[in-house]
Amino acid sequence: MNNRSGPSGQNRLLAALQPADFSLLQPHLKELAIEQGVLLHEQEDRVGHAYFPTSGMISLLTVMGDGRAIETATVGREGAVGAMSGLGPAHAASRAVVQVAATASMIATFRLQEAVAQSDHLRNVILQYKETLLAQVQQTAGCNALHKADARLARWLLQTRDRIDSDLIPLTQDFLSEMLGVRRTTVTLVAGGLQEAGLIRYRRGHVEILDRSGLEQTACECYGILRRRTDRALPTAAA
Repeated sequence: MNNRSGPSGQNRLLAALQPADFSLLQPHLKELAIEQGVLLHEQEDRVGHAYFPTSGMISLLTVMGDGRAIETATVGREGAVGAMSGLGPAHAASRAVVQVAATASMIATFRLQEAVAQSDHLRNVILQYKETLLAQVQQTAGCNALHKADARLARWLLQTRDRIDSDLIPLTQDFLSEMLGVRRTTVTLVAGGLQEAGLIRYRRGHVEILDRSGLEQTACECYGILRRRTDRALPTAAA
């Protein structure tokens, strides 16, 4: 991770803060560029920093005892990783990995706690986001259990597209396997099916969205539900 100046106001959580609240955080925010694949924290780690992405995407993965993992939520510029640590000492409920190279505003947990102690509004924004993230985890759990792999992949691609503002999405087959909770051979079949339908172009390391409208028709209901919930949670921030 390298220091990088950037527009922290692009993060919707930070943009939702009142100026006085943001001023409590601003002196302690460090702008970072974070490469794809960087581990921000492991499951059960003590959370030492909170990250407010301004671009890219971070995946939250639930890891089983045998090492298998599945994605249970994603975080982009609408949210944060580790923000709940501002409410008190916390251990990570999931593994956090940068899936699409990101820029983010990082703050040490103790600094975030100091700011929260001085602002009820900041506390409420974090609590509201906590509920939004929990709802995403619950919706994703249902999605993983009940919806077909092609619909889940379409949903994930649309969510990612919304966050990175690009039709070209860098992906590895290994991560797609974790995200869908299926074998790599199934990933090849599912992605191949979307490609044959003319919705995407899939090649090693990248997926290009060719037909967004068609992809929305293929995606499960979870895409629309999750987007509406996020927009309701942060009505004052720019999309």
